[in-house]
Amino acid sequence: MAVWLIRAGKYGQDEAAALEKGVAIIGWQEMPNVSNVQSYEEMKEKHQEFFPDNKAKTNINNAAQLWAFLNKIQKGDIAVLPLKTRSGIALGKVVGNYEFKDGRHIRKVDWVLEEVPRSAFGQDLLYSMGAFSTVCQIKRNDAETRFQAIIKGKKDPHLKPGSIKGPETSGEPEEDESFINLEEQAYDQIRNLIQAKFQGHDFAVLVEAVLNAQGYQTFRSPPGADGGVDILAGHGPMGFNAPRICVQVKSGGIQNDSAIRELDGVMVQMNAEQGLFVSWDGYNKTAWDQVKHRFFRVRLWDGKRFLEQLLANYEKLPDAIQAELPLKRIWVLVSEED
Repeated sequence: MAVWLIRAGKYGQDEAAALEKGVAIIGWQEMPNVSNVQSYEEMKEKHQEFFPDNKAKTNINNAAQLWAFLNKIQKGDIAVLPLKTRSGIALGKVVGNYEFKDGRHIRKVDWVLEEVPRSAFGQDLLYSMGAFSTVCQIKRNDAETRFQAIIKGKKDPHLKPGSIKGPETSGEPEEDESFINLEEQAYDQIRNLIQAKFQGHDFAVLVEAVLNAQGYQTFRSPPGADGGVDILAGHGPMGFNAPRICVQVKSGGIQNDSAIRELDGVMVQMNAEQGLFVSWDGYNKTAWDQVKHRFFRVRLWDGKRFLEQLLANYEKLPDAIQAELPLKRIWVLVSEED
């Protein structure tokens, strides 16, 4: 059994279809059915034929990935899908051979877990999942045993709770991990730091600081029972202006739709027009499915969306918060291969 990183579009555009239809979907839509390709060399020739304007290195790399998707992945292997549209990671078992269907290269996958919080994985596994490749085998650091444990509902046996260290890698980079997404790696390190320093009520303090930086006046409930609302926020010098927002904050655990409905009820009691639910570990499928029905009333922030808002407003955060969460903006040259 092997572990395979299989992405679903550069921007996550195929994630919903992949999870809903029980498949892994990869790109290269210009490439026709490759089920009859007999060798990696033939796959390279195909790529050169259909992508003549690509650099030779790009076609070699892409051909290796499509060849792996066609020929190397086996039934029973573990499929790993880091979600772009949400903050979690989907895990499943490959249950079908390569197919070319509706103009897409696919393999059937039983997505056992559709959204596992990134906090459930050790930093070294997150590092391996940060490879730029669409298809990439994850081999090192006892990956197979650890992913199997998580799929079975157990903890990553190598996970170090509260660790804010960098990636715990061993040896040289794997063949398929030559290019690591530095942005994703940095996000994971920031996530680890936030999780270590801002648990429980402290996470509500951090959420409030972001809202203040966005121009809201706020009232934060003290630690303990909060009556279904952690923060009240409003615009204007005293916070009397619309929108008036009820905010519920959860620093741990996947939240379900009933939790969102409870926020709806509190909004009525507080005479608030809108609500914001912030769940660091994200939401289950039912909650996400209801997002469009609440678009003009409630917003859901998972860890990914919250982190985007925090970074966008970081310079406006209080000095005490910045001291606890020391970050520096840097510029990195983007490879033409990306």
